[in-house]
Amino acid sequence: MPRLTFLPPAGTAPLLGDQSKLFTGTYDLSEIFKRLGVTDVFSDHGDLSGITGKPKQKVSKASSLINTRNGQLSVLEDTVTENKSKTEESHHLLVFVTSALCVHCHQVPHYEEDQDSQKEISSPQQQSQAEGSATGKNMACHKIAPSNADFAFRFYRQAASQEDGKNVCFSPVSISTAFAMLMLGAKNTTLRQTLEAFAFNLTEIEEKEIHDGFRHLLHMLNQPDSGVQLSMGNALFIKDGLNVLPKFLEDVKSFYASEAFLSNFQNPPKAEKQINDYIEKKTAGKIASLVKDLDPDVLMVLVNYIFFKANWKSPFKKEDTKEDDFFVNSKTPVKVKMMHGEKVCGVYRDDILSYWVVEMPYKGNAAALFILPDEGKMKQVEEALLKETVEKWEQALEQRQIHLYLPKFSISGTYEMTALLKNMGVMDVFSDCADLSGVTGRADLKVSKALHKAVVDVDEKGTEAAAATALLLVFGSCFSYVPPPIIKFNKPFLMVIVEKNTHSILFVGKIVDPTSA
Repeated sequence: MPRLTFLPPAGTAPLLGDQSKLFTGTYDLSEIFKRLGVTDVFSDHGDLSGITGKPKQKVSKASSLINTRNGQLSVLEDTVTENKSKTEESHHLLVFVTSALCVHCHQVPHYEEDQDSQKEISSPQQQSQAEGSATGKNMACHKIAPSNADFAFRFYRQAASQEDGKNVCFSPVSISTAFAMLMLGAKNTTLRQTLEAFAFNLTEIEEKEIHDGFRHLLHMLNQPDSGVQLSMGNALFIKDGLNVLPKFLEDVKSFYASEAFLSNFQNPPKAEKQINDYIEKKTAGKIASLVKDLDPDVLMVLVNYIFFKANWKSPFKKEDTKEDDFFVNSKTPVKVKMMHGEKVCGVYRDDILSYWVVEMPYKGNAAALFILPDEGKMKQVEEALLKETVEKWEQALEQRQIHLYLPKFSISGTYEMTALLKNMGVMDVFSDCADLSGVTGRADLKVSKALHKAVVDVDEKGTEAAAATALLLVFGSCFSYVPPPIIKFNKPFLMVIVEKNTHSILFVGKIVDPTSA
């Protein structure tokens, strides 16, 4: 049966001169998503007809890879969509890379070829008018932020349960964006399952509002920022001769500013190089060779990437970084490079669930939240992670002077997401029941693989060398002196990186062993 490969966004940033340990993680996301209610999109009941106009399409595999080093983040996801038809002549394959999606069809349209070997079909158009003028709570991207946050933590619990005792790292906004593009071609039960898994309720938000929200989100995240380098984008790699519905191409371009290129999947090594070179370039070399072993029956690869690079607002001093113990568990210490500094940060202490939250702002509009559970309390903190939890943190954070100890680390995660997504209820899109007829007008496509890869690097400077900024020491002047508390991240902790303007969760990580590659 033909397959569609789905790879969620890839986000990366170049490594700094002082390389710290590298974290990587690879996840089969299908089971996680099934537990979250996404079932049909992975089963024969999937309806992704909005991609090709044919209902019998599903997602067969979803995976994710995340990598973190020196304050830099990279994520790439991949989903494979398969043709559900069991006849030899209708083996249509779709690859969705979450940055990549592949659909196999036999219709042959006439595409105007570009002189470039990439054979670009279309280029993204800037959405610079209405998106830029929206402000405050009326911003379109704010309407999808609660759903994206809800999905982020539901997916985290699935990934963490699969990777028990290991590092976790992924970009929820990357996965959500990639599957939102897929929704443009999904129909019926396939669409319903995917919407539910990604926490979208059509009684509260219209389908067009969802896509408008992602369009505005992409516009906002790609705005120039003096302190943060953040870019996110999409691309389609389409089988030369595949007759994709004009509406699908128009919608992915209009809502997701997607580029489109012709690919020769009958020559898998050449197609793999074309896609991997594109991803590597867009992620500054952080994500390489993500797409492997392409099936000649693949019809389309959809790619979404995210790149994040930022400096701490208050960097650590390198001379204060010392070797120290990090306790992977109560009996297993490992040596790490422990950064230290007296900082004024947003701090919150939850005495009921027994954990600390420390907010480290980047220059610009992003911040990292580090969550440190007390000994033996990680599970209960993980279970309490909800979109409301982050809202509570943001309201409860108090600016305090603290002695902060934080290890340098580099983590990555790679996930084949099919099983995770099936656990979340996305069943049909991976099965012969998938309806992706909105892609080509035919109902014989499904997703065969969904891959995700992400990278996060943290060091003294953040994600990029930059001048230090003065600490806000004025907070102590109005009160009697109280010794700054010591908050030492020397045992497993969580990390959430957020973009403030859009209320978007860019990356989620669990650091169990900072030395684990």
